[in-house]
Parts: sequence; structure tokens; C-alpha cells
Amino acid sequence: MAMWIQAQQLQGEALHQMQALYGQHFPIEVRHYLAQWIECQLWDSVELDNPSEEAKAKRLLENLVAELQKKAQLQGGEDGFLLKIKLGHYANQLKSTYDRCPLELVRCIKHILHSEQRLVQEATNASSGSGVQAMDSLSQRHQQINQSFEELRLATQETENELRKLQHSQEYFIIQYQENLRIQAQLSSLSSLPQAERTQRETTLQSKRTTVEAWLTREASTLQKYRLDLSEQHQKTLVVLRKQQTLILDEELIQWKRRQQLAGNGGPHEGGLDVLQSWCEKLADLIWQNRQQIRRCEHLTQQLPLPGPMEELLSKLNADITDIISALVTSTFIIEKQPPQVLKTQTKFAATVRLLVGGKLNVHMNPPQVKAVIVSEQQAKALLKNESTHSESSGDILNNNCVMEYQQATGTLSAHFRNMSLKRIKRSDRRGAESVTEEKFTVLFESQFSVGGNELVFHVKTLSLPVVVIVHGSQDNNATATVLWDNAFSEPGRVPFTVPDKVLWPQLCDTLDMKYKAEMHSGRGLSEDNMVFLAQKAFTSSSNNPEDSRNMTISWAQFNRESLPGRNFTFWQWFDGVVELMKKHLKPHWNDGAILGFVNKQQAQDMLMSKPNGTFLLRFSDSEIGGITIAWVAENPNKLVWNLLPYTTKDFSIRSLADRISDLNHLLFLYPDRPKDEVFSKYYTPLLSKAVDGYVKPQIKQVVPESDTILDADGDFDLEDTMDVARHVEELLRRPMIVLSQCGWTGTTMLH
Repeated sequence: MAMWIQAQQLQGEALHQMQALYGQHFPIEVRHYLAQWIECQLWDSVELDNPSEEAKAKRLLENLVAELQKKAQLQGGEDGFLLKIKLGHYANQLKSTYDRCPLELVRCIKHILHSEQRLVQEATNASSGSGVQAMDSLSQRHQQINQSFEELRLATQETENELRKLQHSQEYFIIQYQENLRIQAQLSSLSSLPQAERTQRETTLQSKRTTVEAWLTREASTLQKYRLDLSEQHQKTLVVLRKQQTLILDEELIQWKRRQQLAGNGGPHEGGLDVLQSWCEKLADLIWQNRQQIRRCEHLTQQLPLPGPMEELLSKLNADITDIISALVTSTFIIEKQPPQVLKTQTKFAATVRLLVGGKLNVHMNPPQVKAVIVSEQQAKALLKNESTHSESSGDILNNNCVMEYQQATGTLSAHFRNMSLKRIKRSDRRGAESVTEEKFTVLFESQFSVGGNELVFHVKTLSLPVVVIVHGSQDNNATATVLWDNAFSEPGRVPFTVPDKVLWPQLCDTLDMKYKAEMHSGRGLSEDNMVFLAQKAFTSSSNNPEDSRNMTISWAQFNRESLPGRNFTFWQWFDGVVELMKKHLKPHWNDGAILGFVNKQQAQDMLMSKPNGTFLLRFSDSEIGGITIAWVAENPNKLVWNLLPYTTKDFSIRSLADRISDLNHLLFLYPDRPKDEVFSKYYTPLLSKAVDGYVKPQIKQVVPESDTILDADGDFDLEDTMDVARHVEELLRRPMIVLSQCGWTGTTMLH
């Protein structure tokens, strides 16, 4: 319920956006009265693209309806009577709407909750000065868009009124024109009459004809002026329409796509499409109304041709409005859910495409089919140049056809590809030192449909974000590097898929910080000291001053093509190893602030030498990918800093970090001075004391040898000793001990 309480505090444009989330598809009253229940359900556990999850969604729907009915029954008294009826009605309405498609209910509620969370977060961030400016700017932009829509609505209504006046005037003109023809016919028939009668009738008819023809001449000029004025008004409306469309498609929609791209690097969720869709639908309505008005003007002109430039003017207006609606339709065919950017062959994947104006233009009345094909970077370039690439692809995708479905409750027209699989990939010739994990592909989605009863036919297509295809899990980290660099540093409107070869170091730091925070699910990202450490590693530098690297650039080769000095891995491979280790095993400890991590051996020694015996810290290994080591200070007999052989994922799958620290009695204080049990005890594994079926379960315990004969003066393992000693050290430190105790007997046995 906490989220709903915060959502109710929203103001201005944020409140308007929150209110726009609700409607007949999900009434805001249901959100209000069932706030606590809704926020306690595991909506995110339902996989929307998995049909087998429908049963789970059905239970959630049934429980929601039951909760609503229960809430309705609890209402009493005069004040509660209407609410009781309303909640009961909502219960029946939701059951009727989603009974056959319960997954859509889950999709709807997930979207609402995520959107509320985003709006609340944005409002929270706005408490800072820059946040306030950003929110003010956003609010001003949205206010400007809404104000322009009101101006366009009024202008369109005005031209509609003027068009009706023109039509009425023209109809009366035609009646008078027919009257003039009738008079002329009467004059022609006078020859058969006697002279006296003919003269009298002729004088009357001639006078009448003169009057009518004078009126027709004046009225023709007036009609032409009306037509020209109306064309001028339409021209002005089209200018505003085009400007409004540019603002929505080239700014707001592009920004949404950019947020979607950065979300692939761990950035904030791109947000829903409801507001954008409502704007695009308003545009479609207004464009179509103006187009129909222009068509009616053309019909009136054809019905009554008058001298002047009207035919050319209307032809240009019609071409312009058709261009505008074509741009709207083709630009609003978008990928709502991107395919995975690291795509493994023979592995199922999903994607969703959506037409933001599908409901308004009645495209759903004859649902179009969408096809997905994978194309290379060169083929993508040719597509954007409108060069023929018919039937060209760079691989075979199974289950790559899907019919767009219209959800009346939400007004969305989408195609959900749920079970695609890349069967085969055709690679192009690589350039220079480029590896297979640097080669980019894209998934092309295309469809064809008509608007206005086959009046306009559109062939639409859209490209996914760049995709790197792999065939083995070992290629994943290098492929992720390619995707990370592309998502972070690509420019809007680029030629596919060019990216800068070098970027400023602070830009890369922002990207790594975004990725790290997302993987840790934490607000604790990379500090300035962490960035200094990473700069030292990336540039082989010893500088501790962050200003020294602020204007430095890092190349793609330095990032993930060239190995670090003296190592067989790149900068990214080392960083990605740290992220994977932390994500799988050490996330809580990072979020608790227990792991310093980004500290080298010399820094650790300098930090610990002034501390009491038993003080320790945790730092990432410089020599091993995905390794973390414990450095601690002890007197044996001289005060030294010792370093354990690094732990890896394999070690933590046997025994957790907290339990390993608990095992080592000589570790007393986490740097700088926190008792270790205060930090780690909540993560210790409870000891099992009871026997099961007469057996005592053995327990793993880590020990470190105390003999100083196998350690050198620096507190590291002496690599100059014999292989037997080195092997003995490795076994002692990397292989935990089993401690057995039963019936008065104790002993230790090495695990083999």
C-alpha cells in the first residue's frame, strides 16, 4: 500500500500521467480500495509470454474478483450503499473483460505498478535542484503538447464549420445556376409565341436572367475566395500538425526509445507507452479529419469547377496530409519489448511489436500479420537507404510470423512473438581484428495493412536494437561488451550500427556505474574512489587524483580487445567477472557496505597496517577474473598484511562468504573497526545439532594454516617454493575442511 500512498501525493503532470493509467480496463477505484492486496501479489512472477502461466493468471483474476466482492459486502449504511453497488459492478466488469485473457489483466496491473513506481521515483528525484528543473521541463513540454492539441482541435472544428458553409453556399449556387439555365431555356422557347406576348415575356425573362447572372458572377467570386481561404486555413493547420508530430515522434518517441536502449545497460525502465499512444491517437484523429475535409473540398471543386489555382492547391494539400499520416503510421510501428541483444542460437526468445495508432485507424478490423527476420549490419544500412533487400536475411528464425491482436480493454494493437528461435546464422566477412562477438545483427519486423477501406496501403518495418549472436555461453561476456558500448554511445539517427571508437573516460564510468547498480539492485553504485581504481587499471596508471583521468579517452580496443598488461584478459572481462561474482553470491554484502572491492594490494596494505590485529577487508583480485580475496593484518611475530588466495563462484557454491569469515577466528574486525559478527552474523548458516536416522551430518569448515614456513614476508604464497609446497598450500586454502563430532570422537578430514 506504500506505493499507492506515495502515488496519491503526485502533483501536476505526474498526477495527470498517473490518472491516465486507469480507465474501464482497470478502474482507479479498484486500485484505491484494494491497494494493499494488489501490492502484495507476485505479479512479476507471471511470465506474460508463456501460455502455460495462464492458470496462474486466472487464479489472480479470481482472487481479485473475490477481494472486490468481499470489499463490497463490507460496505454498510447510507454512505456505503453506492460504493457497494459500484465495487460489485467492477468485480463483474473485470471478470467479464479478462475471463478469457487473464494474462492481459496481469500485463495491465504490472504496467500500472511499474509506471506508478517510475512516477514516484521521478517525483522523489525532483527534490534536488536539477530534479526540479527536469520535472519542470517535462511538465512544460507536456503542457505545450496538450495546448497545441487544443489549438489543433479548435482549428479543425473551425475548418469543418467553414467547409459546411462552403458546401451550403455551393449547393445554393448550383440551384441558382440551374435556375439561370431554366430561364435561358424559356427564352429559347419564346419564338413560337405571338410578337406582343413574346416581347413582354422576353423583357421579363431577360431582366431576371441579368439579375441571376450578376448574382452568379458575384457568388462565383465569393465561392472561389471561400475555397482559397479554406485552403489557407488547412495549410496553417498542416504546419501546426507537422510541428506537433515532429515534437512527439522526433523528440518524445525518440527519447522513449533512447530510455529503452539505456534500460538494456541497466538504466531506469523506459516507462509505459500510454501517454505517447494517447498523443499519437489524437494526431491520427486530427490528421484523418483534416484529410477527409481536404477530400471533401476536392469533391466540391470537381462538382463545380471554377477558374483558378484550386485544383493544384488541393492536390498539394492532399499530398502533404498523406505524407503526414504516412510518417505517423510508419513511425508508430515500434518494438515495445526488444529481443535479447545477446542472442544464442537454438534458444527460445520473445519480442513484442506495437502499432500506437492501430486502434484509431481501425487497422484491428483486419488484423495484419507481422514477420520477423534477422539481417546483418550491411543489410540494415541498405534497408534505411531504401535499397532493395527483398527476401534477404542472415539466418533462419523459427516461429517468426505473428498476427497482431487488439486488446479492447487497453486499446493496444500488438503482436507478441513468444517462441522464436534462431536456428541458423550467416556471418559476413569480418574486418581486421573484429571478432564474432563484435559483429552486429538486427531483427527486422515488417507488416502490411490498409487504412480507410484500402484507401491507403502501408508497408511498415522497424529494426530492433543491435543483436550479437553467440553459439556458446563462453562468448556471452564479450558479446555483452559490444552491446553495452553500442547502447551507451550510439547517436540517434546513426547509420547502422556505427559507434565512436573512443569515448571520454567519465562517459564510460557513467555506463559502468549504471550497469553495476542495476545488477546489484542497489542505489550504492561506484564511488569516485572506485572510478580512480578502475582508471588505474584501464590506463595502467598510478595516479590517485580523479581529475587526471577526467579528460582522458578510452578506446574500444582498450575496453575489450587488448589484454591488460601482464594478464590474459581485457578490462571489461575483469569488470564483468566482478559483476557476475557479486550478482550471484555477494550482492547483500555489497549493499551492506561490507565489501570495498575496488582496492589494490598496496592500498589494502596501507589501509590495514595502522589497524589492530585481526582487521580485514575484502577486495577484488587483480590476477583472476571473478575473484575476491581477504586481506588482514596480524603479528606473526612481525606485523604484516596477509592475503588469501582469491575465492571464486566455485568456492561460494560450496560455502558462503559469511560462513568462511565466521570460520576464520583470526578475522576480528571488518575495516575500519566493525566487529565481524555485527556485519555478517545474519548471513551465517545455522549449525545442525540433531542426528538424522542415527547419522550426524558432516559440516564444512574453512581453515588457514598458521605455519609461516609456507608464506613469504609479504603475506603471499611463496611461488619460489617447491611444487609440493605450493600444491599443499592450494589444498589447504581452497579446499575446506570437514569437521566431524559424534559420541565423544572428534577429528578433521580433508574433502577430496
